[in-house]
Amino acid sequence: MIYSVKQTTKYRYASVVPFARHLLHLAPRTGPSQEVLSSAIVIDPEPREREETEDFFGNLVTHVAIETPHQSLTLTSETTVRAIECEAPEPEESLDWREARNLAMGHGDLAARSPAHFMFASRLVPIVPALRDYARMSFAADRPILDGGIDLMERIKADFVYDPTATDVTTPTVMAFELRRGVCQDFAHVMIAGLRALGLPAAYVSGYLRTEPPPGRPRLEGADATHAWVSLWCGPEAGWQGLDPTNGIRTATDHIELAFGRDYADVSPVDGVIVASGRHTLSVAVDVTVRDRPELPAQ
Repeated sequence: MIYSVKQTTKYRYASVVPFARHLLHLAPRTGPSQEVLSSAIVIDPEPREREETEDFFGNLVTHVAIETPHQSLTLTSETTVRAIECEAPEPEESLDWREARNLAMGHGDLAARSPAHFMFASRLVPIVPALRDYARMSFAADRPILDGGIDLMERIKADFVYDPTATDVTTPTVMAFELRRGVCQDFAHVMIAGLRALGLPAAYVSGYLRTEPPPGRPRLEGADATHAWVSLWCGPEAGWQGLDPTNGIRTATDHIELAFGRDYADVSPVDGVIVASGRHTLSVAVDVTVRDRPELPAQ
């Protein structure tokens, strides 16, 4: 399956911004579940400085400095990506969750996606008793870790209401848990917090969903915006497994990964500093379309 992904992000400022620096996570990487065929980011106004780097977790990062006075900023990212269908392990055949936890705690590798980085509290994901107790109901003694993770994902889908008006990017995870409402970012943070409270490695993944579902399948929540889900480390053999609590499904070829980190703060699409006063407005439009084959470059 080959997708074209276009994301248009627009900021409008109450006053003129004479200078700005931004850090962008808007370019996906090739990995086990996808191959990036092309990727480009257009920035208006044109930045004076621009540099492409990788962060610790291997995500592509674009650093820009804009010195042109402006009252709006438009970021347009366009990507062509081939989704790769990966073999999905059977949940019942995964390791006992306590065994997986012990292996993670004794893991000596500190590479970017080592479970060691994803077991503890992070900036936006606290370790609190209420979230531990909620997650614990999915992890009875001897339960396989992936089976328990899927059960927790499905419980969040059933217990929480998708409501874009209930929260924003600054809403604390505990508050979203108490409200039982929010969006994909909230549900991912709640699930990660519960898993980590049990000592299980869980990562935050940002990305996109296929906008139009295949015939006969329901439309997925969050398909017209950037999306987020959870990746649960299920042991050395099964590795990282994607779980989407917003839709109650395991990730597959409908999910396109953009960035991988400990929580939203690690993978925020746009971050940075501006010199300005007053409020700003933000609009984000995402379109994911299916293509039969990649376009050939113009001759």
